[in-house]
Amino acid sequence: MILIINNKKQVLSWLFSGIILVFSMIAIGGITRLTESGLSITEWNVIMGAIPPMNETDWQAAFDKYKQSPEYIHKNFDFTLEDFKFIYWWEWIHRQLGRIIGMAFLIPFLYFLIKKSFTPKAIQRLLIIFLVGGIQGFLGWYMVSSGLVKEPRVSHYRLAMHLCTALLTISLIGWLILDIIAQHKNKTSLSGNLRKHFLFGWVTLGVITIQIIYGAFVAGLDAGQIHNTWPTMDGQWIHQGVMMQGFPDALHNSNSITTIQFIHRWWAMVVVLCIGGLWFSARRFKYLQKHHWLGLHIMMGGVIIQFLLGVFTLIYHVPISLGLMHQLGAVIVLLSTLHHLHSLKYTM
Repeated sequence: MILIINNKKQVLSWLFSGIILVFSMIAIGGITRLTESGLSITEWNVIMGAIPPMNETDWQAAFDKYKQSPEYIHKNFDFTLEDFKFIYWWEWIHRQLGRIIGMAFLIPFLYFLIKKSFTPKAIQRLLIIFLVGGIQGFLGWYMVSSGLVKEPRVSHYRLAMHLCTALLTISLIGWLILDIIAQHKNKTSLSGNLRKHFLFGWVTLGVITIQIIYGAFVAGLDAGQIHNTWPTMDGQWIHQGVMMQGFPDALHNSNSITTIQFIHRWWAMVVVLCIGGLWFSARRFKYLQKHHWLGLHIMMGGVIIQFLLGVFTLIYHVPISLGLMHQLGAVIVLLSTLHHLHSLKYTM
């Protein structure tokens, strides 16, 4: 399937820069969450919001608006203006990067459109990416607004939607890049054991997605701040906070902090087993080339490091450095799994 007619190198450079920008957006979003800066800007202004406070009068006005929020009233009532500036800047950078990403996508897209670089199929896929990115930005404000009403905490459901749309955006860009690179290659016929391996890879991707969603729940509920022991939860393999609800009801209670952490820590084992199964089952395919194995090794090594990061993040009560690496590790595991699935389509 031909996607790019001309300017292929330039288009790929543009899309690769898009992945870097979205990855940076996820990183800044993680820092914003870990520093509890997300509720510092209490208004959503797409145009004028790009201009930060320019003088002490502007800063005081922004601080006065923050003082009316639940976070200041119930939690940060002892904040000084300097404290407020620290959390304001992280949220402002996060929002500003979102604006930059929007322009970095739109302007080159229009340029390549004028140059007739895209086939209709490529245009369709790029418009879907743009739409998902726009929804992701809207969900960012939708998430923040949930923490400006009663409780000084964003909805963990909305946080999960915000993160998942960001990951969907970066995944769609990554898959498009791989399709463009392989657009002149012949597809492999997926049959027999290779087809089973391919299908199991998609199941694994679903398992990873569930883990990411529960990771967002853990973040939104600050569930990493309790039961900071491993492998048991305060000496219990199944904590009484889970047992008190009874199975299977406990597993469906997305508001129980103990249950959320219980699922997230043990579902991580399922992720490791699934990716390990993919890695071992791929060994039977003697015709896999070096670039296939490079992706597999990144996927396998990535999930092991990600698992260890999760354990240490929990044990050390979610320090910013470990928490951020753990979040970005999930992106690497997700993208490397997608790369492996795509590479199987062009094995020969």
